[in-house]
Amino acid sequence: NTSVFTTQGYFVLQPDITFRPREPGLSVVESVVPAVKAAVAKGAVDPKRVGVVGHSWGGFDTAFLATHTNGVFAAAIGGAAITDLVSNYGNGHWSSGIAETDHIETGQQRMVVPLYEDLQAYIRNSAVFNVQNMTVPLLLEVGNQDGTVFWHQGVELYNIARRAKKNVVMIEYNGEDHGLGQYKNQKDYQQRILQWF
Repeated sequence: NTSVFTTQGYFVLQPDITFRPREPGLSVVESVVPAVKAAVAKGAVDPKRVGVVGHSWGGFDTAFLATHTNGVFAAAIGGAAITDLVSNYGNGHWSSGIAETDHIETGQQRMVVPLYEDLQAYIRNSAVFNVQNMTVPLLLEVGNQDGTVFWHQGVELYNIARRAKKNVVMIEYNGEDHGLGQYKNQKDYQQRILQWF
């Protein structure tokens, strides 16, 4: 909720992202980092206190930025994030019944070709495969009844990042789908976001 952030004194930047085929993660870095640097150059923000937050596809973006940037973000929050295009490829949108294979190739991920035709593109555009270089503290949010992004995507990144001794926390909301529907959980998550920042 943008107004929650602005009333708390935050400067909110929502940059446009220009996506290159087969490079969704790298495209995010190429678009968001220069936008942040431009805002910093104008004196609008403190460069040591920049955070990034996103949900669903924005959660993918956030997880990727947290694992592929250094010195840009002080904190990151990714809700319902796809974190591994390889393990997610064979999954499905359980609420709609569609296979993830086509969605990854033609949807938001823009991978164009199947996993087996360009495995390296899937690897280099997945947050989990660069977790060893992660320096940004990351808060992950999942609903364990998510029918759109299999919530184990968050579990996967959390477990790998913890194994690599990274600063990562995961919140699991019981009975919640892709977006939090229960008011108590919405309120709790909003408070945790502000606390994390």
